[in-house]
Parts: sequence; structure tokens; C-alpha cells
Amino acid sequence: MEQRDIEKSFARLFASDDGQKVLAHLQVMTFQRALGPDTTDSQLRYTEGQRSLVAAILRLIDRGRSG
Repeated sequence: MEQRDIEKSFARLFASDDGQKVLAHLQVMTFQRALGPDTTDSQLRYTEGQRSLVAAILRLIDRGRSG
């Protein structure tokens, strides 16, 4: 499958009401979460990995919508 097809698929998937709810939930879980001062290095790395994945999804959606 070509990259452009994948981007369009992400845009269509997350355009639905359910897709919007899931995307909002993912953003709350990752971007709107603060870790405390006692957070370990591995916890920080794990959280940054989650944020990176959600950011990649958002980029794919944006590219799929912009055509």
C-alpha cells in the first residue's frame, strides 16, 4: 500500500464520531498527562514513545485530509 493511501485511510478512520472520540482519548492519555518528579527514566521513555505514536497518527490524519 502506498503512503498516500495510508494517509487517506487514517483521515477517513478518524473522521467518524467514534474515531474522534478515540483520538481525543489518546490525546488525553498522552499529551494532557503530567508525570511527577519521582518518575523513572524508563517511565519517561515509555511515555515519550506513546506521545510520539499519537503525534505520528495526527500527522497522518493531517496529510490525509490535506490531499
